[in-house]
Amino acid sequence: MTRLFDFLFDFLFDFLFVAILINCCSFFLFLSNTYAFIRFNDAAFPEIVTSGRGLAMGNAFICKVDDSSSSFYNPAGLGSVRTGHFHLNNVHLETNKDLIQTTSGGGVTDISANITKGFSFEGSRQLLLKNRGKILYNRVNLMPNITIRFVSIGYVYSLQKRATLGLDEETSLYEFASREDYGPYGALNLSLFGGIFKFGVTAMYLSRNEIFVEQDPNVSVEVEDGDYQKGNMFLLLVGGRITLPIGFLPTLSAKKNNVTNKEFKGRAAGAPDKIKDAIDVGFSVTPQLGKYVRVHMEVNYKDASNKYPEVKSARKLMAGAEFDFGRIMFLRFGYGDGFGSAGLGFKSRKLEFDLTTYAVDTTTNEFRGKEDRRFSMTISAGI
Repeated sequence: MTRLFDFLFDFLFDFLFVAILINCCSFFLFLSNTYAFIRFNDAAFPEIVTSGRGLAMGNAFICKVDDSSSSFYNPAGLGSVRTGHFHLNNVHLETNKDLIQTTSGGGVTDISANITKGFSFEGSRQLLLKNRGKILYNRVNLMPNITIRFVSIGYVYSLQKRATLGLDEETSLYEFASREDYGPYGALNLSLFGGIFKFGVTAMYLSRNEIFVEQDPNVSVEVEDGDYQKGNMFLLLVGGRITLPIGFLPTLSAKKNNVTNKEFKGRAAGAPDKIKDAIDVGFSVTPQLGKYVRVHMEVNYKDASNKYPEVKSARKLMAGAEFDFGRIMFLRFGYGDGFGSAGLGFKSRKLEFDLTTYAVDTTTNEFRGKEDRRFSMTISAGI
C-alpha cells in the first residue's frame, strides 16, 4: 500500500507540475485576434453555484465535497458534513486578470471610475476601446443556507458577466454576455451501509435571465429588460458516492445535472438554452500523512455523457489535491480546462475563508486556446 500511495502521490504532482509549466510557457505565446462568440464554460464548470475550494482543486470536487456546496457539486456529499451551520453571509466574489489590469491603470481617481465601469456593459465597452484584446469578467454568488448532515436548505443568487473586444479595429465587434440565476433550493442525502454508499438529490426552483450580444463597438450599449432571455424551471440534480472502508478511502462518485431534462418556460426575448443533462464522474483517494495532516487527491471527468461534443475531451479532465492541516488550514492545487489552479483556505466552526486562482479556456473547440485567469474570494460566516 505504501508503494501504491507513493506512486499516486508522485503521479499527481508530476501531472500538476507539467500542467503549471505548460501554463507558464503559454503566457508568452502570441494572442489570437479573434474569439468565439462569448459564452460561459458549462462543459467544464456546470455548477449553478461555484465553490472557491473546488475551483482551487481544478473543479475536481464531486468526491471530496462535504459542505453546503454539495447541493450543486454532488448532493451525496451532504452525508459527509461534519458540523452543521446557519450561514446567512455566504459570499463568493470573482474577477479576472484582464479586468484588474484594465481598471488599475492611471491615477487614483481613474482607478475608482474604471472599477465602476467594469461592472456595466457600457462601461466595459469604454474600457475595451482603450484595451482591445482583453476579456473582462466578474461574478458574485450569494448562498445563505442552513446545512446539517443529510440536509441543506437555502437560497441562491448568482450573477456573472463577460465582455470582450478583438484587436482588429475594422472587423471586431463588441461582445458581452450576462447570466443571472436565483431561487430557493433544498437538498437531501441518504447514506447506507455505514456510509459506504451515499445518494443525494437537489431540487431548485431556478429563474434565469440571460443575454448574449455582439454589436458595433463605437455605438453606446442600450439594453432593455425585454432583451433578456428569461425563464423558470424546476431543476433536479442527483449524485452518488461509494467509499470503500480500506486504506486511502478510495471513492467513486457520479453526478447528473437536470435529470428530468426540463426546459425553461420562457418569457421576454424567449427562453434561455436548456441546461444539459450531463453526467460528471470522479475518483479519489485520501491518505493520512500524519496525526494532523491528510491529503485528498481527486480526478474528475466532466460531461462523461458527451452532451457538449464541440468541447475538446482534454478540457473536461480535472485533477486536484487538498492538503488538510488539522482541519483548520488548507493548501490546494489543481488542473482544469487546460490550466493550473491553486488556493489557500482557513476554516473554523463559524467562519470559512478561501482565496483561489484558476483559469478557463475562452475558445469553443480548442485546447489551451486562450487563457482567462481568474481570482476569487469566498467568505462564509454564521453559527
